[in-house]
Amino acid sequence: MLSHESVWSAIDRLARHNGMTPSGLARRAGLDPTTFNPSKRIAADGRPRWPSMESISKILDATKADLAEFVALMRHPEAPSMTPMPPTAMAGFFSDASAASSESWPDHDDVEAAERVAALPDHDLTLKVHGRDLMPLYRDGDVLVVSPAADIRPGDRVLVRHAGGRLSAHVLLRRTRTRVEFAGARESDPPLRHGITEIAWIARVIWASQ
Repeated sequence: MLSHESVWSAIDRLARHNGMTPSGLARRAGLDPTTFNPSKRIAADGRPRWPSMESISKILDATKADLAEFVALMRHPEAPSMTPMPPTAMAGFFSDASAASSESWPDHDDVEAAERVAALPDHDLTLKVHGRDLMPLYRDGDVLVVSPAADIRPGDRVLVRHAGGRLSAHVLLRRTRTRVEFAGARESDPPLRHGITEIAWIARVIWASQ
């Protein structure tokens, strides 16, 4: 359920992720710089105010974000900035020692995001899918929130990093001490079976913009 606090906090985080204050974000979007000031968030009678849909639309356009990303910022406040990278390229930032490479990351903030993904932290991660590598479950442009700390049960959708570095998305069927089994791409397909040594890690997808 939406709350005033979550919507206003998402605006603050969107500004921060783009290196701006809320006032700077409003200015970039062509709004009055005071649009998102704390004083504008409470009405004269003390009731909380909602930001207008027009102002939200303008800041999304100004930051090249979409509504799904904004919703992810509302629901998962600790998620790092979303990095539009192909899943296969993203997998290349994970070494066997779980150390992130910074050679291809454009700035310091993205290097920090890579390190958080590589180390599989205990907070949620927000990722944007580019390309077809996670089909048929997820398509180009989908936004995923992945929780490395969440319990995984049969029937859950998961993001999988294979030992060779490839990323894929599956529905988990069962997991034992020696084997992991995923549902096939179609109901008629046989299950996909992997030895436990073939899998680097599995993280549950707890939200997707579909």
